[in-house]
Amino acid sequence: MRLCVFTEPQLGATYEDQLAIAQRVEQLGFEGFFRSDHYVTTLGEGMPGPTDSWVTLGALARETSTIRLGTLVTSATFRYPGPLAIAVAQVDAMSGGRVEIGLGAGWYEREHTAYGIPFPPVGERFDRLAEQLEILTGLWSTPAGSTYSFEGRYYDIVDSPALPKPVQQPGPPVIIGGKGPKRTPRLAARYGDEFNVPFSSLADTDAQYQRVVEAIEREGRDGRAPIVFSCTQTIVCGSTEAEVRRRAESVGLDPNGPRERGGQLYGTPERIAEQLLDFVKAGASRAFLQVLDMRDLEHLELIAAEVAPLLP
Repeated sequence: MRLCVFTEPQLGATYEDQLAIAQRVEQLGFEGFFRSDHYVTTLGEGMPGPTDSWVTLGALARETSTIRLGTLVTSATFRYPGPLAIAVAQVDAMSGGRVEIGLGAGWYEREHTAYGIPFPPVGERFDRLAEQLEILTGLWSTPAGSTYSFEGRYYDIVDSPALPKPVQQPGPPVIIGGKGPKRTPRLAARYGDEFNVPFSSLADTDAQYQRVVEAIEREGRDGRAPIVFSCTQTIVCGSTEAEVRRRAESVGLDPNGPRERGGQLYGTPERIAEQLLDFVKAGASRAFLQVLDMRDLEHLELIAAEVAPLLP
């Protein structure tokens, strides 16, 4: 199982904080550094304030050399699809082809109203997401020297030169994730290179994977590679039970362990590995480990040294 570190900088992290953890993630041998894409904190004061995800990833692309970089997930409401395609392709070039993009419909109304971003009803947000996915993948895969056009309900593209081209072809991997039982699996089947289930129990994760498998059987993949399945889980790991409790309490989590609904990997390295192996059996080949204290680099060192070697 491939392990990536996932962070929530809107909770309170400067660019320097993110640079420090990204470089340590690379040194420790994790596969990737991924971050959320939010403009308002979802917990606490969030000082000193948000950092833009793609501006940050562009900078990190020049300060790292091997790790994958990306978002979980960029909201389709934040950017027009054409400029987003340009930004992601540019960061892909700046990284030498190490970028991935998670794209979702958006859900946090407060950050939209706080910064003047329209927040349409959920049905429209999903419609816009579908058009954005079509446009992003269409622009990136259009041959150089050709043009790309698209006519949709919300976006029209007319004779775009479809430049710049990303290093990765036909484009950076697209991650689609979520718990929705209908439209989300269909979008993953059609556009996704990877499907991610965030903060869910093993049973709910497995059920969502099966919905995507069924959607692929209906939709087909048009010769594309099989979809990758992954999970996102908050991690609280300690070499002893006392250390586990300390780390949980320091980030405001229940020190007695994960809630029944799932979403947390909790315990000593051996216990964490056991939990991850259950997700491997369900079909996951990559895990995004959400660390809530971005300054606790010893946490990452413990995971790399004592959890990773126990995984296939």
